[in-house]
Amino acid sequence: MLKVKNLKAKIEEKEILKGVDLEIKGGEIQALLGPNGSGKSVLAQTISGNPKYKITKGEVFFFKKNITKLSPEKRVKLGIVSVWQTPPEIKGLRFSSLLEKISQKQTKIEKMDFSNFLERELNVGFSGGEKKISELLQVLSLNPKLVIFDEIDSGLDIKKLEKVAKIIKKELVEKGVSILLITHWGQILEFLKPDWTSVMVDGKIICKAKDFRKVLKTINKYGYEKCKQCSTC
Repeated sequence: MLKVKNLKAKIEEKEILKGVDLEIKGGEIQALLGPNGSGKSVLAQTISGNPKYKITKGEVFFFKKNITKLSPEKRVKLGIVSVWQTPPEIKGLRFSSLLEKISQKQTKIEKMDFSNFLERELNVGFSGGEKKISELLQVLSLNPKLVIFDEIDSGLDIKKLEKVAKIIKKELVEKGVSILLITHWGQILEFLKPDWTSVMVDGKIICKAKDFRKVLKTINKYGYEKCKQCSTC
């Protein structure tokens, strides 16, 4: 579904991605771990087409189509949707109005028992957990093929984290949507159980493994420096 090939990208004159290779199959969950500043969010932004980040080398393919130069809007229409760590609060914009613009549908939201969101201003006065659910509901309205979650677990307690993970599993994973799950602390992996877990350090993916628990154990015990010394957990 997604293939990132030797991707290098910079912001202004600072190179952030230094040759990233990544492949995600249809219906697959991949987790991406790494320390702050390793390039995880920049990779997400680059796959999403944010023009702030300039690709200097490499390519991005989606269903074998080269999307390296496509706008963010065209990538969304192809089915690539991203959820960012800090959703914006927009006063004066009702949640229902936004959903109508996206898909003309609200039935899914009503069936999921989140209809109380509909007449509220977008994310205004929402708790951290409500903001994450708000983002998820917007994603569902877009009927995505690939969803990139950039630290959706950030700031959530264990109960809210479990609730968010259940929505992701039921409404996305079980319906064959692919997931790129960027996380810093990894607790959400216990709920979603990724097919593969990779580690990113200094702008490169340096490790990829099937057993996410083994990856987390290595990081918790030795830190990311251990990951630099080997290519697999």
